[in-house]
Amino acid sequence: MNGPNPLDYSWWLASRSAGIVALLAISISVIIGLMMANGLPRKPGAKRQLLAVHESTALAGLIAIAVHGVTLLGDSYLHPSLSQIAIPFTIDYRPFYTGLGIIAGWSAAFLGLSFYARRWFGARRWRTIHRATIAVWALAVIHTLGAGTDATQPWMRVIMLVTGVPIVFLFLRRVFPGEAKPAPRRRPAPAAGSTGAES
Repeated sequence: MNGPNPLDYSWWLASRSAGIVALLAISISVIIGLMMANGLPRKPGAKRQLLAVHESTALAGLIAIAVHGVTLLGDSYLHPSLSQIAIPFTIDYRPFYTGLGIIAGWSAAFLGLSFYARRWFGARRWRTIHRATIAVWALAVIHTLGAGTDATQPWMRVIMLVTGVPIVFLFLRRVFPGEAKPAPRRRPAPAAGSTGAES
């Protein structure tokens, strides 16, 4: 008896794989971004190296998001149209969760590409916009839990736990940094001509 033809679901497998890669890459990028925002690590030169990884993983995540959506066009089960993978809440398959995923995808693209237009936005405004990354990541996680085929698989839960816990911890550390330790008082310099002892 012949088994199922892999070509019948290869597009779905490609989309599924790209979605996992996208979530993993974006999560790593968010972790590194939050580390830098928290001033970690403090080793000289580390920030420049982390920034390169932050940008690379963000770009890889954006490419994976695009592949995740486009490859669905060839899926023999869903048969989505181009508008259904581009416009939120229009696809028939779990429309709420897929809609959140589409919103997350477009938002991630905007935030990622805004890096190259930060001079136009202005540094302060761009940093304010960039803080929305954590919300986009949260939407992606909700999308994965609600619409992801592998969301209930133990290995997928491990991936989400291993990446999610550091993000939540670093985010809370950033929002609630704690009280800064007061700087030690410096002793006033002796007045000019003073011998340091009373005569």
